[in-house]
Amino acid sequence: MVATKKMKGPLESVNSRLQIVMESGKYMLGYKQTLKMIRQGKVKLAIVVNCPVLRKSEAVCYAMLAKTGP
Repeated sequence: MVATKKMKGPLESVNSRLQIVMESGKYMLGYKQTLKMIRQGKVKLAIVVNCPVLRKSEAVCYAMLAKTGP
């Protein structure tokens, strides 16, 4: 009998990492602040949800120019 390792799903991994970031205090909320930080190159990851398509595409465009993960 082979022991199987239980793998974490991608959602669990994202949730655990978000929890760590929230505890550290190094995060920001809001469209304007996010775009400002993307332009300055201070963002490692931007999560864009629950916003109009135009705003999302603008944030993705800035992220590609700044070589940041959307």
